[in-house]
Amino acid sequence: MNNILNINNIAKKIKIENDIELYGNYKAKINNYEANDIKGKLILVTSTNPTPEGEGKTTLSIGLNDSLNKLGYNSVACLREPSMGPVFGSKGGATGGGFAKIIPEEDINLHFTGDMHAITSANNLLCAIIDNHIYQGNELKIKKVVFKRCLDVNDRALRHVKLENRDEEFVITPASEIMAVLCLSTSINSLKERLGNIIVGYSDDNKEIFARDLNCVDALTVILKDAIKPNLVQSLYNNPVIVHGGPFANIAHGCSSLIATKYALSKFDYVITEAGFGSDMGALKFLDIKCKMGNIYPDAIVINTTIKSLKYHGNGNLNLGFDNLKYHINLMKKFNSNIIVSLNKFDTDTDEEIYSLKNLVQKDNVKFFVSSMYNDGEDGALDLAKEIVKLESNTIKYKIYDNSDELEVKVEKICKLFGASNIKYSDGAKEKIKLINESKYKNLPICIAKTPFSITDNKKILGAPKDFEMNVTNIHIQNGAGFITIYMGNILTMPGLGKNSNYKKFKI
Repeated sequence: MNNILNINNIAKKIKIENDIELYGNYKAKINNYEANDIKGKLILVTSTNPTPEGEGKTTLSIGLNDSLNKLGYNSVACLREPSMGPVFGSKGGATGGGFAKIIPEEDINLHFTGDMHAITSANNLLCAIIDNHIYQGNELKIKKVVFKRCLDVNDRALRHVKLENRDEEFVITPASEIMAVLCLSTSINSLKERLGNIIVGYSDDNKEIFARDLNCVDALTVILKDAIKPNLVQSLYNNPVIVHGGPFANIAHGCSSLIATKYALSKFDYVITEAGFGSDMGALKFLDIKCKMGNIYPDAIVINTTIKSLKYHGNGNLNLGFDNLKYHINLMKKFNSNIIVSLNKFDTDTDEEIYSLKNLVQKDNVKFFVSSMYNDGEDGALDLAKEIVKLESNTIKYKIYDNSDELEVKVEKICKLFGASNIKYSDGAKEKIKLINESKYKNLPICIAKTPFSITDNKKILGAPKDFEMNVTNIHIQNGAGFITIYMGNILTMPGLGKNSNYKKFKI
């Protein structure tokens, strides 16, 4: 393992030294980010349902990239930017762990290159413009405001606030529609168009009011002109890593930016990327939203898991907990012919447990590898890396629904993938569905917002339940992002700090 290098050296290594803008010695923005021909293979890292122990998708993504580079392959990892909310909350940072980390770790976890702040500022400027328009005479006759303020802090006190003229609620920055807009844009012009398409409110005759109607799109774009550029950093082994965008997967679509992924696919032979939480959350949205919008598709899907997490889902029994992994294997098999399970090995794992899990996985005709990148760094995922480079081409491209399907049909088809046998809609959701099905927005894809801790919408139901009910509690058109968010169960868009949050651990 080497010392941290000046980011110029990383850029020279991948021959983009003339395309970067320095943010100090160890971080840089990539200026010429628009993709040319796509040549690389895309590897998606997903996981079983998350547990309090953590499963290590980011650690695996970094370690696999390091192992591919050690073998001499031109590889890069494309990761999401950490949100300061979870960094100071219960989850902590998101830069990997052990010897599979990206650096400078503290910078990336906190202010990084200012992208999160830019998104927060653009979001809240738009909110201020909306309220100023109403105050200055309300020429557009805005009666109902649907665009919310945001902050990149876990602050439960902001879930319900009283403004001068209405009740309001904040969302956390990774749940902001502007975050999704930035992450699904492909250029400045694309960004401007999506920003303009944001529905900010409705008039007294129920007509949509768009951000573009407020003549503010250029102002918002100015704030985001640098945030749209991908960020270049490095691993502990001085291998390139692109970190850009950070939408939450339980609320938004949970993937790093489309710009970063397509750029990486035009420059590298292998691109390792992750999707948030379990495959029922991030991976489904990656495949259904990001891949369709970007005309990309993974060549292989790696399902990361741990002995600890499977025991958690099996109430202490590994064999019972395997049902959760089996669910994710079967789900991902619908989408790809190259499915691999990678066990993130902990020191507490016994040989007997690993052997037992290997047999269970191989009975499903899925390849199984033990990865130890946390302890062994670039040597920890060599077997997995060797398998990746010899894989045959993927032969499956599965589409969950047609965009022309009725909204209830789209929801039903995704819930069927979860294993649900019934869907219950609140009265408010039923009303919105009727309006959407009669509108120009009916052909948008959907983005499920639910708990990540269960395949169901109830975080207490672990394992691999079947024939359960899903509850649609609310629906929101995010026209700038280009999808309709379907809220299921009790989903919070502004988290709170826990009793023993990570902010207590920070020392300087």
